[in-house]
Amino acid sequence: MKKTLLSLAIFTSFAAQADEGMWMPQQLPQVAQQLKAAGLELDPATLTKLTEFPMGAIVSLGGCSASFVSPQGLVVTNHHCVYNSIAVNSTPQRDLLANGFLAKTFAEEVPASPGSRVFVTEEVANVTDQIIDAKVAKLTGKARIDAIEKNQKEMVAACEKTPGYRCTVASYYGGLEFYRLKQLEIRDVRLVHAPPSGVGKFGGDTDNWMWPRHTGDYGFYRAYVSKDGKAADYSTDNVPYVPKHHLKVAAEGSKEGDFIMVLGYPGRTNRHRLPSEVASTFEWNYPAFVQASADVLSIIERETKNDPAAKLKYAGQVANVNNYYKNRKGMLTSYENSDFLARKTAEHNAMKAWVNGDTARKKQFGADIEAVEKLIAERDSKARKSFYASYMQPRFLGSAQTLYRLANERTKPDAQRKSGYQERDMARLTSVITGQDRTYDEKVDKALVQHFLAKYLAQPVAEQDAAFNAALGIRAGMSQDELKAALDKAYAGSTLANKEARTAWLKKSPAEFKASNDAFIKAAVSMYDADLKNEAKEEELGGKIQKSYSGYMKAKIAYMNSKGQAVYPDANGTLRVTFGKIAGREHGADGTGSWTAFTTVKGVVAKHTGEGEFNAPTAQLAAIKAKDFGKYVDPQLKTVPVNYLATLDITGGNSGSAALNKRGELIGLAFDGTLDSIISDWDFNAANTRDIQVDVRYMLWNMKHVDKADNLLKEMNVQ
Repeated sequence: MKKTLLSLAIFTSFAAQADEGMWMPQQLPQVAQQLKAAGLELDPATLTKLTEFPMGAIVSLGGCSASFVSPQGLVVTNHHCVYNSIAVNSTPQRDLLANGFLAKTFAEEVPASPGSRVFVTEEVANVTDQIIDAKVAKLTGKARIDAIEKNQKEMVAACEKTPGYRCTVASYYGGLEFYRLKQLEIRDVRLVHAPPSGVGKFGGDTDNWMWPRHTGDYGFYRAYVSKDGKAADYSTDNVPYVPKHHLKVAAEGSKEGDFIMVLGYPGRTNRHRLPSEVASTFEWNYPAFVQASADVLSIIERETKNDPAAKLKYAGQVANVNNYYKNRKGMLTSYENSDFLARKTAEHNAMKAWVNGDTARKKQFGADIEAVEKLIAERDSKARKSFYASYMQPRFLGSAQTLYRLANERTKPDAQRKSGYQERDMARLTSVITGQDRTYDEKVDKALVQHFLAKYLAQPVAEQDAAFNAALGIRAGMSQDELKAALDKAYAGSTLANKEARTAWLKKSPAEFKASNDAFIKAAVSMYDADLKNEAKEEELGGKIQKSYSGYMKAKIAYMNSKGQAVYPDANGTLRVTFGKIAGREHGADGTGSWTAFTTVKGVVAKHTGEGEFNAPTAQLAAIKAKDFGKYVDPQLKTVPVNYLATLDITGGNSGSAALNKRGELIGLAFDGTLDSIISDWDFNAANTRDIQVDVRYMLWNMKHVDKADNLLKEMNVQ
């Protein structure tokens, strides 16, 4: 790996921050000493080899992490990561969410939710010089964005000449560096096993982000390919994928103080953000998000209260919204009780003083720092005005806009199409469009749209989207009855809720769209030119931000290096490794007592109420009462462990990540953090930060003694 700014930044002293950092695999040799000191018995260099053990077993689900645990493509991840797949396969007559699901044979496995994927990363390469070449370096605004996108598309197209692979170019440090990822994209994904919600979601939203925890957050998929071993769409002729490597379940149980590492795909952290971004996020965006989420949850609950089928359709969305709702509330509480913004401001001012204290540094970095602060303020102002945009749009109006954009993009050569609308995107796009009705109910959608449209129309007219208003026939000052009538007319005038009618538009031409009388299609056509103009404005601003932000990050890295401090990249959805130890906390949150490192099945019985979120399955309670624990008893705890805490640096996207011991054996799955430490996405606190794993012994005990998943245990070589 060449000595980029990133690698030089990481090379700086790290010993004092052993639990902090989400490390790219290729960076691990630089922290090999710390890994070995922490207890890793594997050669740290092996973790850089993405097609070898154990990295070759680690996969992404495109939002969650997972890993292969058998030579027949069996994938383990969190229950909440397979939750939507359970929901879309459920009916009121066969409620898999409530009762769980177990396929005893391959033939009994069912397709996962539309668009499900298993991504196996095989290569990561630094391509900064090819993306920001000499020509791009001189550009700004939309021209810069267009040139970067052109370079990215060309690189991706060359990478994807190998059939069945998905390539992406990821940005690091605000666009300072770029890496190309090459991933095998497995498109036929099937649900294999998930425990009942009384295990997999035990404690529900009440216990979410809390400790002590007693949640069996695990589930299984299987990856399928064609008979010749190639990635393929779902077919009964497909066969289980044979991974090059899979994880072995640890024979020895875990205990407090043990080394632990988590391998997965963390989503986003924001530790390099400007003070103005911190203030805008915590003082406006997150409060607005929390209120909107509360409204969404309340409306869905009201509209599905007496409709079990609709409730199942929205179960996945409700779970997702609830998760982020509580997450953001927790962050706000932590922020209110901290000096985070003051510290961030002081650090930023110190960096600027360092830059301005030297003529050469000021010449190199000064203009970008000044520019980025102004541009970020402009972006955040625009974001406030358009906050309701993602909430107030009818589901199938959004589909119509996507379909019409696709029709227009398909008139161009593939290389000239907008990213997201190329031939490489068609399989996923088709899958999503085809399956939308499985998570849709008109009365729920309409109720959500009307609620947020009313809030949007209360904004000053100058902050409203004239093209959108005209397309839907709405205006400021409308009464609720008038608004309802306008929506009723639009929904009644569209057939896009019908699967066959909707999918037919995937192949139609722009002329056919323009000739249509479908209400949502007509609206999409009428909004198209305005949408393109708005997109161009966003890209003009985005290009300016990308140029100045990368310069700001270059200054920050240089400043921190001058102080001998490490600078690791923020999480961005790419493969990372984090390590630490299994540990409780001397003082829990909000002045509570010490937190033990492990919880046990005794807590399941203590919390069980027989209803709602704390309704453990009868078979599980009976097994606990009978002490039918088999070999899964912890010798110190004298019972079966459920969850445990560790000092790992994780975030959203790490859900389902394999937790490995010093030998690289599976000891659990990361699934959550504690409420007072989730602000670590922005402000890492080594004393407070704890993540939560489900213990592999609890998973295996449930599978063996409760759900009788002997076929899977045998497949995983667990007898």
